[in-house]
Amino acid sequence: MISIVFEDDRVIAVCKPSGQPTIPGRGEIGEPLNRELERSQGCKVFVVHRLDREASGLVVFAKDAKTHRELCARFEARLVHKKYLTAVLGEVSGEGFVNSPIKEYGSGRMGVGVGGKPSSTRFRCLQHAAAGSVLEVEPVTGRRHQIRAHLYSIGHPVLGDPLYGKDRPVGGVPRLLLHSLELDFGIGAIPSLRVEPGADFNDALSNFLRSHP
Repeated sequence: MISIVFEDDRVIAVCKPSGQPTIPGRGEIGEPLNRELERSQGCKVFVVHRLDREASGLVVFAKDAKTHRELCARFEARLVHKKYLTAVLGEVSGEGFVNSPIKEYGSGRMGVGVGGKPSSTRFRCLQHAAAGSVLEVEPVTGRRHQIRAHLYSIGHPVLGDPLYGKDRPVGGVPRLLLHSLELDFGIGAIPSLRVEPGADFNDALSNFLRSHP
């Protein structure tokens, strides 16, 4: 069943599970979230932003074209505050900032490289150990796979990542440990939204740390 976080007459915010695509895509398996939502709601929803299929967490859809345009414009103007929770391979401490251009290298793979689009990501360590660390991440820009590509570029790929990392999935973790934690559109009518990761995220992280003391 769809986990609804917030709903009013303009928007509906849901918690997407890991493994479900946000929208239809080439080679995607399973019903995309927007189609499932339209079927359950009995009406059209407008896609405001996307979340990687392997990630989990907050996704917001608009219920009308006017709201859709307004929210998309705020994303494009970088007026939406986004916060993610992730767990990465290796020990990280303190805070960090990655300011490296990201470009597409083919087959949907992104990476840091000359000629890429300007991209910036802030992160703060919440918990660290030699094997892995839990980070709170704030992407300043919104490039495809930005968090995953940036963290991989500094030697700390996201645990469970099937695309970015030397050995994949990274750490042998069964799901990507990347979760959309908070969204704040800066609009009074839409509250700041937050949803904690589910048991599958927490269990996968606990099992990894327990097996890598």
